[in-house]
Amino acid sequence: MTDTVLLDRRDDIAILTLNRPERLNALDYATNDRLLQRLDAIEDDDGIRAVVLTGAGDRAFSAGGDIHEFTRSIEAGPEPAVKQFVRRGQAMTARLESFPKPIIVAVNGLAFGGGCEITEAAHLAIASDRAVFAKPEIKIGIPPTFGGTQRLPRLAGRKRALELLLTGDPFTPERAHEMGLINRIVPHDRLMPAAFELAGRITRHSPLAAARIITAVTRGLNASITEGLQIESEQFARMARTDDVLEGLHAWIDRRTPQYQGR
Repeated sequence: MTDTVLLDRRDDIAILTLNRPERLNALDYATNDRLLQRLDAIEDDDGIRAVVLTGAGDRAFSAGGDIHEFTRSIEAGPEPAVKQFVRRGQAMTARLESFPKPIIVAVNGLAFGGGCEITEAAHLAIASDRAVFAKPEIKIGIPPTFGGTQRLPRLAGRKRALELLLTGDPFTPERAHEMGLINRIVPHDRLMPAAFELAGRITRHSPLAAARIITAVTRGLNASITEGLQIESEQFARMARTDDVLEGLHAWIDRRTPQYQGR
């Protein structure tokens, strides 16, 4: 059987590729589960410091959930549908959002439904100038189920998010950039080089510091400012006990490039 999520490596950067191009990289249950397995392996590999996630082929990053598959779950009733479809998708986007190593989504084409929700959940995103985004779930009579009703309003604001969620209309990478859904737009043939360049600018720093920043931001978004500052303080305290922070400080004082070991 074809592996639905490919794993490659470029130095200390893992490359994950959603690999169902004949189905526009639709997220069936097996693909969702395989992505989680891949993330588990990457988290345990100390040699990997960042992840680039993209889609196979030239047409789509991901067209969203596999409608044929989740229709069967819905036909079986609300409980099977929530268990098999909703919880699975929400667990996947939550894992991406809280993953301790930076994840950069390289949007190479369509990012509809669940594909858009992956982009919302990931830490960073770069889009090809050929990318197209949409929140089309309303067209088949359901709300988004992988976190789209929650993350998009936090990124774009309530009114702009509701316009996209209630119309289901596609939108351009320029609109996605304006709303904060993506960081950059690049020519299609520069997409992966741009993702690797961004990853390289991150991986030159302490991987422990990167993990502490991701944790502080992810947890703090859902907290009051007072609680968020406490989270920030806790993450600093965890970092202050590491060799990496001393290496960074001494390298700055000695005017040399730090050599971080991730400990």
